[in-house]
Amino acid sequence: MAQVTLSNIKKSYGAVALFDGVDLEIDAGEFVVFVGPSGSGKSTLLRMIAGLESVTDGVIEIEGRDVTYDEPSDRGIAMVFQNYALYPHMDVYGNIAFNLRLAKMPKSEVHERVMEAARILHLDELLDRSPAQLSGGQRQRVAIGRAIVRKPKVFLFDEPLSNLDAALRTQMRLEIETLHREIGATMIYVTHDQTEAMTLADRIVALDYGQVQQIGTPDDLYNAPTNKFVAGFIGSPKINFLAATVLSTDGDTIEAKVDGLEDTRITLTATGLHEGDKIDLGIRPEELHIADAGAPQDTVLRLSGTVEIADRLGNITYAYVNAGLDKNLTVQTFQKRKIQTDTQVNLTVPANRIDVFNTQGNRCSPAKP
Repeated sequence: MAQVTLSNIKKSYGAVALFDGVDLEIDAGEFVVFVGPSGSGKSTLLRMIAGLESVTDGVIEIEGRDVTYDEPSDRGIAMVFQNYALYPHMDVYGNIAFNLRLAKMPKSEVHERVMEAARILHLDELLDRSPAQLSGGQRQRVAIGRAIVRKPKVFLFDEPLSNLDAALRTQMRLEIETLHREIGATMIYVTHDQTEAMTLADRIVALDYGQVQQIGTPDDLYNAPTNKFVAGFIGSPKINFLAATVLSTDGDTIEAKVDGLEDTRITLTATGLHEGDKIDLGIRPEELHIADAGAPQDTVLRLSGTVEIADRLGNITYAYVNAGLDKNLTVQTFQKRKIQTDTQVNLTVPANRIDVFNTQGNRCSPAKP
């Protein structure tokens, strides 16, 4: 286990700056996930930590030692890539043992490390098979095993599950989580899949176009997103955004109205806003309740519309409701009664479950309780 520290990391390609001063401290034994859309810089940041990409400026420390300009082999890291990169002419045992043999490690120690990795990854019965005889998930486990036997200070994963189908991704995600608990190593993991990020991470680093948008626990990013980008990227199905206008303010309290809809006044807690300001209301699909009545008007936002599509997935139903806005509202419900298409529904959401974002896209409401 080792602490990883990034201090004022900058990366430029000619006149184009990708990172302009990233500061990040990853504790020993922590599982940190870099998440963001394609082109956000997450793989570049990982490759700079690995030494596969040069740093324009700044310092990278692993276990308190400056490794900014060290070779990858001298950093005490092991990396698992998106493609498995297994040697087709070697069996599983040979693939896992390859780097140890290359380092001329004693045969007895090589065997001990390979068998321990095989036990952890449930590869014991596959050691004499060739990569061609393995499934995608088994090949990825072999690639992880090749990293484990090196006993690195830090594990780096670059979208390791993106080549797998949905069922295998779920299985491998659980195995990586179990692996982290068992060996307790520091792990840095890159993905564009926010589900992987939410389920695996101790902390998430949300990136967009080379900018760190937020660093925090999965709950932090879900319940208190710092801006619209994080709110929109984290969560499945995606959050609903409603354009609104501030009608009046009184200290940290505002009265707002949803644009384009009459009788949608709602009292909210938000700071830094003024009468007439345009805002966006962020509402998670599970916070919209169908036919929920009885609460005072000023503490509940009320909407109504027509169900255009209802996707029933066993105990969960996703309803897409046309409420007269530019986009349909996504509603997630666990109600057992069937929701039919082309039917009218009334929707409510408590005021304290609504995020408020200003015109710059920054959240100006408190974290949800």
